[in-house]
Amino acid sequence: MHAHIGDRLVFEGTHLDQPRRIGIISEIRGPSGAPPYLVRWPDGHETLVFPGVDAHVEPAPDGVDQQ
Repeated sequence: MHAHIGDRLVFEGTHLDQPRRIGIISEIRGPSGAPPYLVRWPDGHETLVFPGVDAHVEPAPDGVDQQ
């Protein structure tokens, strides 16, 4: 997995009634864009995430500044 600051980290629900969770990567702590990532969630909380197989990275939307 490889990411840039501003990319989205998406967790797909593993159960039928479980929604997707989408956060914005605010810091990359692994080498060359690798995990772990500091992720900001829509409620404003930030957590250090080691993504598993249920997660993927989506590029930041156009116009979002990637540092």
